[in-house]
Amino acid sequence: MRIADIVHKPVGLARLLVNRYRFGAFGRSSRISKPDKIEGSRSIFIGRNVGIYSGCWLAARPLTGAAECSIVIEDGVRIGRFAHIYATEKIHISKNALIADKVYIADNQHCYSNPNVPVIAQGVIQKKPVSIGEGCWIGENVCVIGASVGAHSVVGANSVVTSDIPDYCVAVGAPARIVKRYDFETENWRRTDSKGDFIK
Repeated sequence: MRIADIVHKPVGLARLLVNRYRFGAFGRSSRISKPDKIEGSRSIFIGRNVGIYSGCWLAARPLTGAAECSIVIEDGVRIGRFAHIYATEKIHISKNALIADKVYIADNQHCYSNPNVPVIAQGVIQKKPVSIGEGCWIGENVCVIGASVGAHSVVGANSVVTSDIPDYCVAVGAPARIVKRYDFETENWRRTDSKGDFIK
C-alpha cells in the first residue's frame, strides 16, 4: 500500500461520513468539490459515484409553500463547475446524466407581474417539477426552468428550456426547440421540422 493511500483513505471516509450526516443521502464514491453554497442539505439526496464540481449552488427550499421539497441526483451523474440548481418543490436528475459548466436548473422563477414593485419584493412563482432524464447531456450555459428533458436527449449550449423535451431528441435555442430525433429504424439522429417530424 502506498503512503498516499494511507493518508487519503481516512480523509475520504471522514468526508463521506460528514456528507451522509449533512445530506438526506450521500452515496459511496460521490464528491462535491468546493461548493459555493448549499441550502436545505437534508432535502438533497445524492446517489453513488456522483461528481459535482467547484462553485456549485444547490438549494432545496420550499419558498412557495410546497409540502415537500427535494433535489434528487441519481447514480453516476456528472455536474460541471458553477452549476446553480434551485428547487422549491422537486428537481430530479436521473442516472448518468452529464451536465456541463454554468447550467441553471430551477422549478421556480421570480414574479415580475407588477412593474412598480422591485422584482426582489414580489416573491417566487412555483413552476412544474423538473426532471432531467437518464443519460442525457445538458450543454454549457443552459437554463432549464419548470420543464423536463427526456432520457438520452441533448440540449445544445446556451439554450433555454421552458417546455418539455421528449426522450431521444436534440434541442437548441432560446426557447429550445427540437431539431433532431433518434430514428430507431435507421439507427441515426435525423433532422426534424418544427412539428418534430423527420425531414425526408
